[in-house]
Amino acid sequence: MKKTILKKGGFIAVCVLMAFTGIACASNKPLYDWYDYQEDSYKYLKNADDKSLKQLTETYEKMIKKQNASRAAVPPGVYADYGYLLIKAGKVKDGKAMLQKEVELYPESKVFVSQIIKRLEK
Repeated sequence: MKKTILKKGGFIAVCVLMAFTGIACASNKPLYDWYDYQEDSYKYLKNADDKSLKQLTETYEKMIKKQNASRAAVPPGVYADYGYLLIKAGKVKDGKAMLQKEVELYPESKVFVSQIIKRLEK
């Protein structure tokens, strides 16, 4: 009986120790790395000038090229939003490719993205 209690107590002690040392935690990283998206998108919406558009575009490119977060995937909506900006800038082919990439990565966006593509083809 005493051996069973000691075994249980030892197991609990190891679990507590693991929890406090962080061994039990898989990762403290967020799912996605958004870089400066929040600030840059706010500046673009507020100012709508070439400088803020360039900053936002660079942030999108950074998010697409390098994801350091635990999921290592581009956050939802980034390809679609970046594609829309490209289309507005006259880069329709590149913009459509980004929209298609959004649907590939996040199939639930298909209904929304297909509406954008239909409007472009008119």
